[in-house]
Amino acid sequence: MTVKQAATRSLALGRASQELDLKRGEFDLAVQLGHLRTTAGESGRPPRVEQQEIDRLRGKEGFPGTLRERVRTVGTVEGARLISISPARFARLARTGHFTPVRFYLNRYRAVVWLYLAEEVCQFALAHPGLLSGRTPPALRAVLDAGEDRRARNWRGRSLGLLLRRTADPWERAAAIASVLDPVAVSEVATDPYERSHLRVLRPELVPGRPESPAGREVVERLLLADHPDEILWHRVSLAEALREARELRPAPRPVPKAEPRTVSGTVPRGARLLPVRRNPYRGGLLTRLRFRRASTVA
Repeated sequence: MTVKQAATRSLALGRASQELDLKRGEFDLAVQLGHLRTTAGESGRPPRVEQQEIDRLRGKEGFPGTLRERVRTVGTVEGARLISISPARFARLARTGHFTPVRFYLNRYRAVVWLYLAEEVCQFALAHPGLLSGRTPPALRAVLDAGEDRRARNWRGRSLGLLLRRTADPWERAAAIASVLDPVAVSEVATDPYERSHLRVLRPELVPGRPESPAGREVVERLLLADHPDEILWHRVSLAEALREARELRPAPRPVPKAEPRTVSGTVPRGARLLPVRRNPYRGGLLTRLRFRRASTVA
């Protein structure tokens, strides 16, 4: 293999995850967080990873441990153990928005289990040691007493931000913003039905896979859509601005109008010869014979 061939060689995602010594979930998270760059596949095929990108990551100091540590996730219990606090305190800090989830899954009871980056949990502990012990500050206590839970909202914001960072196309950015709004809110901002259709076609998936059970899908659908008034207003304003930029670039696709049937003009072009219309000599005779035969039969 020549140097040029090695530089342009690309690997499928499964093979690339093996080369980087990552589990598939860790690999997907590395791509989502921007630690690993992928290239678009040809003709709608899945994305691929260039060999140069694999070599870049493998050449970093501490590989593969450092890369794997950057995508390591922890739940409430493991996260609390990591920074030496109780799971109850960790959950309170997460509900008040101090830990931003990076993903979630549903357990067998269809309860949402949030996962956090271990690296970010440790960074928070170093930056805010006062929140790891003692009484909960009054401001946080008021949020908890009001029953507010910011985990889903923060996860949506993070996921949307990662999607927007991966594309510069205004229509794709508008579709990403529309993915966290319910259809009614989208229709109020995008009043053109062709624009709404285009947004649906480009709509990305915040969650790679959906549960098979209807109850599980219902839980996930609730997590995907903005539900706080401030959050909904923010995304509506962002969608309106994204649509304005998209329209300036190019309009949404519309059906090609059908060509109108060409009409024959009543005027005769100058110099044209008019040909006499000849009647079919056989048509009249055939009808006459049929009428005569029918009359003879009746008689």
